[in-house]
Amino acid sequence: MSVGHMPDHDHGLSLETALEFLNTRELDAGDLVDHLHRPSDARAWFIEQGTLHGDAAEAWSDADLARVRVVREALREVVDAVVEERRPRPIAVDVVNAALASGASTRLELDGATIKVGHRHGAAAVDDALATLASPIVAELASGRPDRFRTCANDTCRWTFFDTSPTGRRRWCDMRTCGNRAKAARHRARLAGVG
Repeated sequence: MSVGHMPDHDHGLSLETALEFLNTRELDAGDLVDHLHRPSDARAWFIEQGTLHGDAAEAWSDADLARVRVVREALREVVDAVVEERRPRPIAVDVVNAALASGASTRLELDGATIKVGHRHGAAAVDDALATLASPIVAELASGRPDRFRTCANDTCRWTFFDTSPTGRRRWCDMRTCGNRAKAARHRARLAGVG
């Protein structure tokens, strides 16, 4: 008997993509902006990230969008708690666990004399998508380097990111934008103190 996989049907996402999901609600010049305004915005974002099949993803409802936002905020609470070295709110942990449990699950499938590793989809496309996005964050918490989760030090940004720098001391989501702004502000403050 041989064992096979179903490589044409992989929904695994990178940690970077999962964190981009958290940043779909962000500060823009100090104002909170949600980039997932309508159910169609959320559905399109999930299709672009490869968490949904475009042909199989039915139209999403307001309830689906509400679920996306609740799970996003719960994941953000968990990551923020890790960054701030505090205990996350229990309701956030419960929401993340429910999202993971309602998504696709791994299963064995028989195909003649071959055993294949496949998966069963959740009850709704939104369930699969949310579980897929939660998984890399939870995996990093479980066996990675959760101490590398960061929140941008720019108080008008606050993006969540994963520090891949060799020293593990990165403070800004992007050195070209937030990092340069911080350097310029320090420079102006030094000049003002001299004059």
